[in-house]
Amino acid sequence: MRIIAGEWRGRQIAAPKGDAVRPTLDRVREAWMSMVHTSLPEARVLDLFAGSGALGLEALSRGAASCEFVEKEPRTFRVLQENVRALGAEDRCTLHREEALGFLKKRRRVTGEGRLLATGDAPHFDVVFADPPYRKNIAIELAELWLREPFAAIFGVEHESTEALPAGGDTRKYGDTSVTIYRT
Repeated sequence: MRIIAGEWRGRQIAAPKGDAVRPTLDRVREAWMSMVHTSLPEARVLDLFAGSGALGLEALSRGAASCEFVEKEPRTFRVLQENVRALGAEDRCTLHREEALGFLKKRRRVTGEGRLLATGDAPHFDVVFADPPYRKNIAIELAELWLREPFAAIFGVEHESTEALPAGGDTRKYGDTSVTIYRT
């Protein structure tokens, strides 16, 4: 895998071995970045289900100020750490080894009316990328969570093209993969 554009253009990053991770194809990542590129300079980015970190690292390469990565699988997390280190991006990255939905939910609290509010120490992100596993309805759950109370100005989620996400987003199809972008 390689970084497509920006500061680290052409630099290679490692992909986790095995079938546990489905890396975002270069053409899909490029299309995703073109949909949000004007919002990346100085952005605070969150990369959920980060895998190799390709989405967040691409955003950093294109000018994002910082990126938090969330990845729960230990071997994949080690590859993510190595990629951040190889690019010398440690000072702009925070890595969390935990489950992505839990990461979002523990940084929020529910009021008596069931409305989600950010907790005092929870960061608000400018751009959030999510590339959850397919066939588990996680993309739908994330979109519904964002629609109830946006945790970012821009939320993008990759999903199977056959999976219908809630209305309100801009969906682009790339073969069997789609990317849906929601904006506040």
